[in-house]
Amino acid sequence: MALADIEDGSNERPRSLMKLKQLHFWLQLALIVVFLVGQAAAVILGRIYYEKGGNSKWLATLVRTAGFPILLIPYFLIPFPKEQLDSSNPPPPSPSIIKVTIIYFLLGAILAGDNLLYSTALLYLSASTYSLICATQIVFNAIFSFFFIGKKISVLIFNSMIALTLAVVLLATNEDSDKPLGITRWKYIIGIIMAIVASALYSLIFPLMVFSFHKVKKTETFSVVLEMQIYTSLVATGISTIGLFASGEWRTLSGEMHAFTTGKAAYVQVLVWTALGWQIAAVGIMGLIFVVSSLLFCYVISTFSMAVTPIASVIIPHEKMNGVKMISLLIVMWGFGNYIYQKYLDDTKARKTHFASSDSATNSSCY
Repeated sequence: MALADIEDGSNERPRSLMKLKQLHFWLQLALIVVFLVGQAAAVILGRIYYEKGGNSKWLATLVRTAGFPILLIPYFLIPFPKEQLDSSNPPPPSPSIIKVTIIYFLLGAILAGDNLLYSTALLYLSASTYSLICATQIVFNAIFSFFFIGKKISVLIFNSMIALTLAVVLLATNEDSDKPLGITRWKYIIGIIMAIVASALYSLIFPLMVFSFHKVKKTETFSVVLEMQIYTSLVATGISTIGLFASGEWRTLSGEMHAFTTGKAAYVQVLVWTALGWQIAAVGIMGLIFVVSSLLFCYVISTFSMAVTPIASVIIPHEKMNGVKMISLLIVMWGFGNYIYQKYLDDTKARKTHFASSDSATNSSCY
């Protein structure tokens, strides 16, 4: 009887681990969906703002981070574990307040500038074209990874870079492009350039954040990631607010609201839901950081969302999908396929190396 109890206990443990892994998988999948829905909705609503009569680039920039106070709810109310995500070592000493403040301010300033570029690009481009252009983040990610951490550019990554570059060239040279109403060919090209520059800057922000976590904060707990998101958004919101008043665009907001084609209430709702959409995306990506313990994986998901948004923009606001844009979308998906498969190969290789080193350590300890 005692032996049976022991066997039952030994069988129960693998079952519990299996259930935990399944729960982990479904939680990860749910967070990915939350992020994709939040970002796609924010981009589409941002385009609707311009289409219905909005014209303030600084206001569109402001709403990308102005919803950050909602992050204070999980920050103060949810008890997060204090241990590091990737280590069981005791937490390192806290960095100086001056150093952390400088980092938050610099990252927030770069974020504000990047958001302004994105908002201007969205003014001149349709939501689907904008998202396809922003998929070039993968190209810049590969370049920065090569120069900053010496990561080699494999054949698959190179194919991905070529595919995404080709997609951008097709969109830029498309004479039948779906330019928004009143946008000239010159402004359309400017929008593409700004989207590319914004994507490059975003790809630079990411390694800077990783550097801040590893070299300054020296930890990646969810509370620390959430704290960085809150403070950098606070700085970006402050800079965007200053830009709104310094540019004089604040004077046009009242008239803009009254002239909004679907009414003043819709004007406010579009702005509020856009801000909320960006924060939902932020919560999704930060949740992924906590669940999968990988900033790099979250960056891949963030970039992948740029290929999902064009599909949503065709379904919801009924943007047209001409032949060139369809070809560009297929090329982008091909590029993403190459990129993600390479990441899968890298992850598989890393796991095999880890298990091999673990087995070697175990065997050596037996002698």
